Amino acid sequence: MQTTLKQEDQIMVFRKMFDFPFMGWQNNLASMERMARQMDLLTSTMFGRPQMRFFPSKVFPAVNITEDNDRYYVRAEFPGIRAEEIRLEVVGRNLSIFGERKIQSEGENIRYHRREREAGRFSRVIGLPGDVNSDSVDAKLVNGILTIAVGKSEVAKPKQISVM
Repeated sequence: MQTTLKQEDQIMVFRKMFDFPFMGWQNNLASMERMARQMDLLTSTMFGRPQMRFFPSKVFPAVNITEDNDRYYVRAEFPGIRAEEIRLEVVGRNLSIFGERKIQSEGENIRYHRREREAGRFSRVIGLPGDVNSDSVDAKLVNGILTIAVGKSEVAKPKQISVM
């Protein structure tokens, strides 16, 4: 009995075999992450220091950036953080977000099996795609999602041109 693969299955097999479209770069980054974790473990064992992460697992806060005709919108995830713990600045085309994430102590004599939630100060500078009006910035934090609306400068707004 001879079986033939559908075109979608052939594409999936090709991608698995050749790591398409990444062509191996993703594996190299994973190897570097693994090596960094091993170096952390080695230095903490040798010098008795707590482990430090050379390559954080992800950028905090995670953001989405969108726009309409008049504004750029930045939506950032801030679970468990209050509005008064966040500071915003707009300089040129850059939006800066600063703050500190505090996580309550888990208690005495606790042994972690996994620790992915980090506490501490954070800062993130987000380049906006066009010129902005720094006098037209609104921000609100609802259910852990910070929504920042930044007005576009007149230069960045699309202009409709009539054809004669």
